[in-house]
Amino acid sequence: MTKAVVPPSRRAVLGAMGAFSLLGLSAMSGISHAKSPPKPANVLSPDQAIQRLLEGNKRYTSGKTEVRKFSVTRAALVGGQNPYACVLSCADSRVSPELCFDEERGDLFVTRVAGNYVTPDILASLEYGVAALHSPVILVLGHTSCGAVSATVNALEKQAEFPGHIQSIVTALMPAVRAAAAEPHEGSLAQAATIVNIKQNVQRLQEATPVLSKAVQAQKLKVLGGLYHLETGRVEIVA
Repeated sequence: MTKAVVPPSRRAVLGAMGAFSLLGLSAMSGISHAKSPPKPANVLSPDQAIQRLLEGNKRYTSGKTEVRKFSVTRAALVGGQNPYACVLSCADSRVSPELCFDEERGDLFVTRVAGNYVTPDILASLEYGVAALHSPVILVLGHTSCGAVSATVNALEKQAEFPGHIQSIVTALMPAVRAAAAEPHEGSLAQAATIVNIKQNVQRLQEATPVLSKAVQAQKLKVLGGLYHLETGRVEIVA
């Protein structure tokens, strides 16, 4: 059988499409071909980024947060962004990643959904944060007294049902609740399930192909999980 040959004109079209795709990604990132990133201090290794998160949280819990002057970085951020960490956080109004890590605009690339679990859109956003914005860390941030997890526990133990699309959150979190219920645990089932949910989503992101898993294997990305304690504001690394 004769091997099909792509006509030169078609090859040119395909090449142009690929070029436009790459140019589009560069334009979206705003920094891929910049001589210097908007915030040079945000160019960090994964370990450095994790350390910065922990130090920021320590300032937050001690009440010694830095004074921010947002006008100083406004002009630089107009041209692009290079956040040093991505955060998958619960949508709970009591948890604010920029506040609990004592950071300002342009430092954290935050995605949020009640129950802090990976959805297709969340995954796509985090892939963008890693591939286009070059963030070296993704933190899955759960918290104590999570209403979404508690609702899922009620669905398991009392067959509770919820209106509208809220049920979809319960469906997404149920594997973590079932896994926690199947193992011995200290404290309430909701507390145990919150930790399991964080760990499960850390693993999902670490293994997510093609973008995140490749970055993890190349040691350009670390994915970890944290638990925000509402009582103190402290973030405990749990995965």
